Amino acid sequence: MYPARELKRLALRKAVLRRNLAEGRVQCAVAATAALAPLAWLDRAAAFWRRLSPLAGLAAVPLGLMAQRLVFPRLKILGSLARWSPLILGAARGIRSVFASKAA
Repeated sequence: MYPARELKRLALRKAVLRRNLAEGRVQCAVAATAALAPLAWLDRAAAFWRRLSPLAGLAAVPLGLMAQRLVFPRLKILGSLARWSPLILGAARGIRSVFASKAA
């Protein structure tokens, strides 16, 4: 059906196209790796934080109080405010939710 010379030419063209596609894939993979390097760092940082987050929650309050004492050693009002603010904010949220449920 096809002459042998035409088949050889088509086979050679097919080999060249496959080589060009393989080179393009390699170049695309290299470019994607370079472009996504900051996201890989961010992903590692997020995974690290997820491992530390239970401990960070426990350590945040004492560290915050120590930092407050170092930065503002004489301001007792700020210490009282920092100590009671979670209770005050929780009460305010509760009161707001009660009023919101009555209005609905």
